[in-house]
Amino acid sequence: MVRVSVLQDCLKNINNAEKRGKRQVLIRPSSKVIVKFLSTMQKHGYIGDFEIIDDHRNGKIVIQLIGRINKCGVISPRFNIQLTELEKLTANLLPARQFGYLVLTTSAGIMDHEEARHKHTGGKILGFFY
Repeated sequence: MVRVSVLQDCLKNINNAEKRGKRQVLIRPSSKVIVKFLSTMQKHGYIGDFEIIDDHRNGKIVIQLIGRINKCGVISPRFNIQLTELEKLTANLLPARQFGYLVLTTSAGIMDHEEARHKHTGGKILGFFY
């Protein structure tokens, strides 16, 4: 099959490993977007450490899971989100107001929706996790 989205494959692998109760998962190939998405998840305590393995091809990532992820996914296509639309989209995608995060790519980098609200910037939506 043709690999459409590397980020979508990564998050699907994390979802499946989490449902099976695995302690770690191997992701390949690696990309900058995946690394930034994972660092956002790690910052909020949804995954443990992750290690980037450079095999002189596309690279691999080994992620330590801590059993906290219920679901993570990609929003495709990457819609433009203005700051005013952010609250409505959060209500549609996340199960509760204080639970879970949307990940946006903005001109200030890849960040979650709360950080984007503090920096007063909109952008394109990458995905979500809770």
